[in-house]
Amino acid sequence: MPELLDLTLRELRHLLLAGELSSRELTQSLLERIHRLEPLLKAFLTIVPERALDQADEVDRRINHWRKNKHKPLPTLIGIPVAIKDILCVAGMRCTCGSRILENYIPPFNATAVERLLQAGAIILGKTNTDEFAMGSSTENSAYYTTHNPWNLERVPGGSSGGRAVAVAAAYVPIALGTDTGGSVRQPASFCGVTGIKPTYGRVSRYGLVAYGSSLDVVGVFARHVEDVASIFTLIAGHDPLDATSVPLAVPEISLENCNNLAGLRIGMPEEYFIPRIQPEVDKSLREAIHILETFGAEVQCVSLPHTDYAVPVYYLIAPAEASANLARYDGIRYGSRAAADVMWDVFYNTRGKMFGAEVKRRIMLGTYALSAGYYDAYYAKAQKVRTLIKKDFEKAFEGVDVIAAPVAPTTAFLIGEHRDDPLAMYLEDIFTLPANLAGIPAISFPIGFDDQGLPIGMQIMAPHFREEVLFQVVYTYQQATSWHKLKPNL
Repeated sequence: MPELLDLTLRELRHLLLAGELSSRELTQSLLERIHRLEPLLKAFLTIVPERALDQADEVDRRINHWRKNKHKPLPTLIGIPVAIKDILCVAGMRCTCGSRILENYIPPFNATAVERLLQAGAIILGKTNTDEFAMGSSTENSAYYTTHNPWNLERVPGGSSGGRAVAVAAAYVPIALGTDTGGSVRQPASFCGVTGIKPTYGRVSRYGLVAYGSSLDVVGVFARHVEDVASIFTLIAGHDPLDATSVPLAVPEISLENCNNLAGLRIGMPEEYFIPRIQPEVDKSLREAIHILETFGAEVQCVSLPHTDYAVPVYYLIAPAEASANLARYDGIRYGSRAAADVMWDVFYNTRGKMFGAEVKRRIMLGTYALSAGYYDAYYAKAQKVRTLIKKDFEKAFEGVDVIAAPVAPTTAFLIGEHRDDPLAMYLEDIFTLPANLAGIPAISFPIGFDDQGLPIGMQIMAPHFREEVLFQVVYTYQQATSWHKLKPNL
């Protein structure tokens, strides 16, 4: 089965439609692999084998009927198993957000991105582990357990979408949906050696995504091959009237088949990202990857993003402030878990005190403080002004270049527990990913090598708003010339 998952979605679809592989055979094999490896990796919070196999049987009946009649084309993802981050709602399937406070919450509706995958014929195998309410960079903040990196079980997989990255890297599924608020798609993709995109803010509907930072959250995609990421992006992107932040802009056709020429493409290297603190192997691999892009005709030049150093403090004022407001709804009264008490106010205090984890409490307190009377102007309002400066830095840089190449993280995957007692060190892991969220621009992470401990190294490419197709073209050209994205951990 791992050999099958070396194939692209298009190749898997061909096998399914030709009758050389049934959806039930594919789904059953993946479920058996998950059952065998999950004690080691712990990527899933919820697995639904019966539901998935029922879906697969229905798909096989549909494909058999189509093969006899062939009246109209079948959907793009017909019979393809997928995994969903446990912060996106799937009707009838538990949605915990990695938190005890939603341990038994079952939503009655699908997130729009999930609904579009289902309409395309996808089969959902389950919901994957996440830092609680997507607050973290290692998946250690999950209330249930820590997910392990498949390349080294003593290392983190990144976060908060660590479960999704592991599910793809370990060949549980060919594709997975995650979310990115400050790097939560790109950093796990880098740490686990897969490809992942954070689209432009507003490009993909946020309806059914349990909110953390409403002006930052974006639904993203993981896969091994960039052409698969592009295929899923085109399915889930587009305007949604159910989301007020969804942009009514047409999604362009993306064709990558003949992408082998980057002549005229201008790549910017931001001097603020290539700093001495970067792990030497990361820096070396980045420069080698950029050189490969140059061989395809790309032109490289230095650019400056002068407010980069402010990204961490700005993010950790704005995101917690939004989290403080968004998480106020979990009070033990309306829905979710409830701690017993005789007085209403004690229900609030006990529920939130006992069922929120330490990192969630920390961010709620930071955000509440930043929004409080007497501090709003000094902290939150000032952070929003600096956010505008960060956005303008990118706008100015993109006047001279088409894309910007940068590291995803200063290092490869760190040890489980290494930053557990040092929140600031954990926050600094996101120093290179936060600016794209603050600016709302698209960014993609893809594998470019390994360090001397055999841990994957990723690079991110950023583009102007709504120019995701340029990102796909650059990464596709790189992946046609290299094989880093095809390598799998020895499990």
